[in-house]
Amino acid sequence: MGENTPTPHIGAKYGEIAETVIMAGDPLRAKLMAERYLENPVQFNNVRGMLGFTGTHNGKRVSVMGHGMGIPSIGIYTYELFNFYGVKTIIRVGSCGARQMHVHVGDIVIAMGACTDSHYADQYELPGTYAPIASFDLVRGAVDACEKFGYTYHVGNVFAADIFYNQHSKRANWTKMGVLADEMESPALYMNAAVTGNKALCICTVSDHILTGEVTTAEERQTTFTKMMDVAFSLI
Repeated sequence: MGENTPTPHIGAKYGEIAETVIMAGDPLRAKLMAERYLENPVQFNNVRGMLGFTGTHNGKRVSVMGHGMGIPSIGIYTYELFNFYGVKTIIRVGSCGARQMHVHVGDIVIAMGACTDSHYADQYELPGTYAPIASFDLVRGAVDACEKFGYTYHVGNVFAADIFYNQHSKRANWTKMGVLADEMESPALYMNAAVTGNKALCICTVSDHILTGEVTTAEERQTTFTKMMDVAFSLI
């Protein structure tokens, strides 16, 4: 552990990243978390503009970092964090699109399970279909935090695909199966955690509604989705 650092995608040396990392797709959201939640943050990464910082929160060491968009991108960053930097827990905070009428813009979705049509799991050569799930203690902690803060939340399945602009989509079928929302990263995060024996959770804020067409702006997504961050940092 540590002999392969810095990695091709992370410029930090071993020991500069905490065992718990809170990640966001947008590196500017990681910067916002560093400024809002960390005491004495120190930047450890700017490779490809994927900002990363380490500091303390309520006296406990924690890092924040961007992971980019999509399963391939988060797959690379979380693989390197788990396998080369000794990271034990990764919590993703991100945006998602609701696909149930009882889930509203601004609500929090705690991804207990992660459905996907991605072929990320093919690398493990499993004789069946793998069901990527979050770490239960993190799910329970996130639920407790939402209850404490009074935040509206939903727990269940999300769906993630490699394709954002899908030309021939049958994704309505996922709605029929009770999937709460779409995002684009959780399956790879959960699989990378599982295969390395580590912990992971994805907490999302609903940024748009697939059924109603309601949307938020990019600026709102970057700067105002702080409730999910409150929940994530409560788990440190």
